[in-house]
Amino acid sequence: MKRILIVDDAATVRLYHRTILTEQGYQVDEAINGIEALEKMLCGSYDLLLVDVNMPKLDGYGFLREMRGNLQIHQAPAIMVSTEADQQDKEQAFAAGANDYLVKPVKPEKLLLHVRLLLGAD
Repeated sequence: MKRILIVDDAATVRLYHRTILTEQGYQVDEAINGIEALEKMLCGSYDLLLVDVNMPKLDGYGFLREMRGNLQIHQAPAIMVSTEADQQDKEQAFAAGANDYLVKPVKPEKLLLHVRLLLGAD
C-alpha cells in the first residue's frame, strides 16, 4: 500500500485530501508544518508528499529544500499544492525540489491523476 504524507497547516485541507486519497486505498499521514513533516520522514518513509506552501515555522519551500538536502531521509516525489498561481511561485517550488505543482482548490479527479502519475502503477 502506498503511503502519502499531507503537509498542510489547514485542518480542512488535510481532511479533504485525506478523504480523496484514503477512498482510493492510499495510506495517509499528516503533518501541520515542515518541521513536523521532517520529523515524520526521519522516522519512516513515504511514497509521495502533498505539500502546502504557506505554513508557520517552516514553509513548503523550506521543507522541500531541507528534505532534498538530507541524506538520512528517504526521497519521495512531492506535489506542491498552493493557492499561489503565479509562474514565479511554480518556479520557486520546482527550484526547492517539487516534482509537480497544483493550485488550490484541487478537484478530486485532478489530484488523483497527478498522484497516480507520480506513483506509477501499484
